Amino acid sequence: MKNHRLTPPQTLFNLLEQMYPDAHCELNFTNPFQLLIATILSAQATDRKVNQITDRMFQKYKTPQEFLQLTQAELETEIKEIGLFRNKAKNILATCRILVENHQGEVPNTFEALTELPGVGRKTANVVLSNAFGIPALAVDTHVLRVSNRLGLAVGKNPDLVEEQLKALIPPEKWSLAHHLLIWHGRRMCYAKHPQCQLCPLLSYCQDAQTANSKPQ
Repeated sequence: MKNHRLTPPQTLFNLLEQMYPDAHCELNFTNPFQLLIATILSAQATDRKVNQITDRMFQKYKTPQEFLQLTQAELETEIKEIGLFRNKAKNILATCRILVENHQGEVPNTFEALTELPGVGRKTANVVLSNAFGIPALAVDTHVLRVSNRLGLAVGKNPDLVEEQLKALIPPEKWSLAHHLLIWHGRRMCYAKHPQCQLCPLLSYCQDAQTANSKPQ
């Protein structure tokens, strides 16, 4: 098992902050409802594609009430360029119905209430809490999972367990920033395939790189 305490976590995050001083959520939104919808759409899709869809769609439909004026087939047409669009359309309409009926059309700001919404799992709830409400949360997506394991910040493939490990290493006020820094590094350098290791300022601290270098040739 990797020893994820060999390098102080703050050393890694200080370097990541220097590398990505503008790290932020790359989904476009102006309020919690827009972020909720965008994050539901983002499952197995790129933020760029989601933004292309929502930039157009949010000009026409701005509230849960307005979304509920659509049939599922009509909403599917709006988002058909994205993967899993039928299931996402179904979940979005069901979520909008719950927001209207149970939350006066507003997005709730608790983890428990968010995860009761169709299409909203732990990752989506944490994204909304962190970015829409400024509540300490640390969402673990595929980039965070991959990069945190490679750097030795966490061990394992279970997102919930990796979230627990990262939260134990990072103060709550830094959870959101850590999430963005790990994502930006995963999208810009630490790719799933062919990571740019030789260009990476974290190379000398990287657990994966040290393990690879220690193997007999």
